[in-house]
Amino acid sequence: MSPLESSGTPGPAAELRELPDRELVARCQRSENAAFDVLVSRHQDRVYTAVARFCGNAEDAADIVQRAFINAFRKIQEFKGDSAFSTWIYRIAFNQAISFRRENRRPTVSIYSKEDDKVVEPAVEENPTEKMEGEETQKKVQQALDLLEEGDRQIILLKDLQGHSYD
Repeated sequence: MSPLESSGTPGPAAELRELPDRELVARCQRSENAAFDVLVSRHQDRVYTAVARFCGNAEDAADIVQRAFINAFRKIQEFKGDSAFSTWIYRIAFNQAISFRRENRRPTVSIYSKEDDKVVEPAVEENPTEKMEGEETQKKVQQALDLLEEGDRQIILLKDLQGHSYD
């Protein structure tokens, strides 16, 4: 069925898309499932992008995001509105990603022997000083991120990678 009904007025789905998140959540809490569909369509791409960057695997990210929205749907009655819905769904998604990472953590083993540790010349001429400075900066940033608690690290990643505010 078209968003426009035979009378030429917008149908319920079109009306729902115009509502702010807090109203959609209130409707979800009154068991209006179509409102949750709008929340999913509004937020899933950004949540997926953040989770994919966090976990580094597109297929895993898709599974994690799907589970996150299922959990949000099941727990929508518990959402109090103290934060934005987007903040809540990001938190659920990142918690899901952290759990996934813990469950699927595998020990790493080098596939190279000491003989394979040969210096390979770069294909393109690089300024060794710039390369070293870049690597050193990257190493310091990673070390600083590793010192943060998981939640704080996620805030930094969301701010820098997704352009979110610190609020």
